[in-house]
Amino acid sequence: MAKKPAARKQVAKRPTPKASKGRPVGLFTWLAVGLVVVVVAALVIIKVTNSSATTSGSSSFQATDATTVSELTTIPATVFNTIGATSPVSPVTPPQSLAGQPALTAKDANGKTVPEVFYLGAEYCPFCAAQRWPTIIALSRFGTWSGLGNMSSSSIDVYPSTPTFTFVKAKYSSPYLVFKSVEIETNIYDSSTGSYGKLQTPTATEKALFDKYDTSTYIKGLSSSDNGSIPFMSIDNKFLVSGASYTPATLQSLSRTSIAQALQTTTSPVTEAIITSANYLTAAICSVTGEMPSNVCTSTGVLAAKKAMKL
Repeated sequence: MAKKPAARKQVAKRPTPKASKGRPVGLFTWLAVGLVVVVVAALVIIKVTNSSATTSGSSSFQATDATTVSELTTIPATVFNTIGATSPVSPVTPPQSLAGQPALTAKDANGKTVPEVFYLGAEYCPFCAAQRWPTIIALSRFGTWSGLGNMSSSSIDVYPSTPTFTFVKAKYSSPYLVFKSVEIETNIYDSSTGSYGKLQTPTATEKALFDKYDTSTYIKGLSSSDNGSIPFMSIDNKFLVSGASYTPATLQSLSRTSIAQALQTTTSPVTEAIITSANYLTAAICSVTGEMPSNVCTSTGVLAAKKAMKL
């Protein structure tokens, strides 16, 4: 695990999100000029517990520019299909399937009951930062975004200042599903309180969902000491995500603009990780929307993800 800055040593003493034990993703190989480089990729997950800290600051909202939003939400089908479920440089962990649980549903704008995709994270969290990229991209294949904001993870945590977005003011519209999100804390750290500023509070129902499913009982490979890790996602309670699906190290030293602009470059390891993760999320969402829209759910890239996930 990466060494934490001194300011973060207080984290273990306070009942707010903190870095916890590493969670190995696995081994991957990178073939370059005939040389095989083997690297161990590890995901450090962030744990959430109840917090009584007062607000120590609030993030300054900056709307994401139209060009970047377009680069995120209008990726050509050829990119999804070419990459499929292939990310050899930065391994990707797909959503975990879940059976025998009550469906997670919500009413859409027309009062129709549809599947719900629920996300809980925080602006300071580098793993949330990584996960928002494929989440935005995957959901754009089912609906329309507005109100996305620019964000970077904490500058004093592991994988500092990971470029990303925030859902704090985001709105999402889809005929197939409802997306709900909670960003619990800002990326502004107050050393006097050992806290990040409180931002949004989950409803009692959302907290119960998080407390039940983001545990070692339902998440394979999660130790009980890591219960309550973020980012957390439930897709209709049929699929769960706990932690980032790829290491935030993939995005280090890159700008938000350069990452977005490269999303049409199928040979980029960064794009491979993000798009593979997006294809996995898309495959999971298709499974709860009745395989709609059909042009997305039957596309080559999504079919490759389904095969890899054994759906």
